Amino acid sequence: MRAIWRNLCQYSRNFWQHWVSFIILFVGMDLANQLIFIPLFRLTTTYVLQAGGIPFISYQNIGILITQHTLVVIGLLIELILLLLVIYWQFAFLLLGLRLILGGQISFKRLLKESWLAIQNIRPGSFPLLLLYFMLVLPFVDLVFRTPLLSKVQIPEFILDFMTRNSVLLTILIIFYIIITILGIRLILTLPLMIYRQYRTRQALRESWKLTSKLKWWQYIKQLIVLGLITVIILALFYLLIYGLQSLVDLFPGKLAFMAAIFNLTLVQVVSELLTIWTGMIALQIVIGLVDDFPASKGRLRRVGWLGWSTLGVMVVVLGGLAIANNYYYLKGTGMTRPVTISHRGVAEKNGVQNTIPAMEKTHRLKPTYVEMDVHETKDHKFVVLHDENLKKLTGVDKTPHELTLTQLTKLTARENGHQAKIASLDQYLNAAEKLHQKLLIEVKTTPQDSKGMLKRFNQQYGKRIIKDHDLVHSLDYRAVAGLKQLNPKLKVLYIQPYNFSYPKSIADGYSMEYSTLNFEFIRQAQRQKNDVYSWTVNDPRVMKQMMYDHVNGIITDNLGGLNSAIADFMNSKSYANRILNFILVVPNAGGLEP
Repeated sequence: MRAIWRNLCQYSRNFWQHWVSFIILFVGMDLANQLIFIPLFRLTTTYVLQAGGIPFISYQNIGILITQHTLVVIGLLIELILLLLVIYWQFAFLLLGLRLILGGQISFKRLLKESWLAIQNIRPGSFPLLLLYFMLVLPFVDLVFRTPLLSKVQIPEFILDFMTRNSVLLTILIIFYIIITILGIRLILTLPLMIYRQYRTRQALRESWKLTSKLKWWQYIKQLIVLGLITVIILALFYLLIYGLQSLVDLFPGKLAFMAAIFNLTLVQVVSELLTIWTGMIALQIVIGLVDDFPASKGRLRRVGWLGWSTLGVMVVVLGGLAIANNYYYLKGTGMTRPVTISHRGVAEKNGVQNTIPAMEKTHRLKPTYVEMDVHETKDHKFVVLHDENLKKLTGVDKTPHELTLTQLTKLTARENGHQAKIASLDQYLNAAEKLHQKLLIEVKTTPQDSKGMLKRFNQQYGKRIIKDHDLVHSLDYRAVAGLKQLNPKLKVLYIQPYNFSYPKSIADGYSMEYSTLNFEFIRQAQRQKNDVYSWTVNDPRVMKQMMYDHVNGIITDNLGGLNSAIADFMNSKSYANRILNFILVVPNAGGLEP
């Protein structure tokens, strides 16, 4: 333990000797990602898809993309290669910058030159290996250095949620994560070896495996754990101090409390960002110390020139101004609107069987703006309220909706969460909702067995009724979205997206987006086009508040009571201290400057 503490102290001294250079390096790269790379790649993806007449990428159109849109696929593959190169260049820029700073030899021109040379050493045949490598080590790299570009690459939460509901899939998921963890730890030194020693990809992979053999990796894992604990403790104590001070100032009358809140919230962001950079720099030294003999303890103290101080000054003025402006509007509550609340599949806190009338009647008492429910076509071309494509899970009958008539389906009893209820037809469900004056968000489920005129019949039977009741429709199938809008332009139809790859551009009236890949930029772009964005399925109060902070229009949840409480807490915080606490608990990587 003493050795770990001694190493951490030395690494920390290295940081404070060159703190200006490290801040410029880290913040500069973060700004480059936020202002250049992420928008550029999103715009490129959007343009490539639009050029091919494709609004979005989803699991339903992958086959069509490959077979009918070869140029689009080629364009996306080229973009993927460029993305890999940018990620590799960023790590080269960061690692080489670290070594140059600690060696007292940093210059922007030299750093650009050396990082460009690192790019030139990559062979075209290495791209598949690099892609696999980034997928393996991403969770561990994220602990050492979190970049907004890499944070966009993640497994959507709905996939994880689906796999954790089945014991077999959960076992597979656990085994998968164990394997990924082992491979990620053993191969984490690959990039440093490629950048510092100019190893080829295969050679670097083999050497990383060798260097981390026989539990040698444990020596840096222990240091990272201690570093993480220190960071958490420092942040927790600092946040408690700020919260306590603001609570005291809130007792004073006049504008003093508001001005103090702006200062304290800005201080929270600055200190959090500085601590993030400090932690990241130390973590990098811990890991890279196994690979390169950079002067971690011998760095010469070099005076920061006028260019360095000027750059830091510009960053402070620009970022500080943005932070203060954002904090002013946040603390005032300007632009914060209550999101619409949507009960996922018509249940709340497991109060009934999904997509059944008794559950919807119970959920209505919690006053959701919309009750979300699902519709399938039946064998006799009618419509039943049901989510799954097979009835076995809820009813024990191993049949699909297309194998049974509506009469047969509505005789079945569904069981879930200790409750039971009859399966309902769409007409029965609409009648019950109309009696309660409950608005609905109707998901149109599509399958390959659907009849040719399914959408036309749905619109003919229910289109006017849905509009009259102020209900909404959404679907995972973009063809259904486009078809319904063509049949009935007055019908408000949203497109459900499980992934967020590009900017919004479609015929849809809005979007239901899986929350883990949803971001403020997508929401802002959609709202500029007068389209609403609903996030799904959000059951964690902290994520609910994050969605509200990002100005999402609505939240779809299984936890409607928790959502109502989270909204009340977020929107009606009486004190500035509680608003600051909300910010700390809500915003990822507290201290970020996202609006």
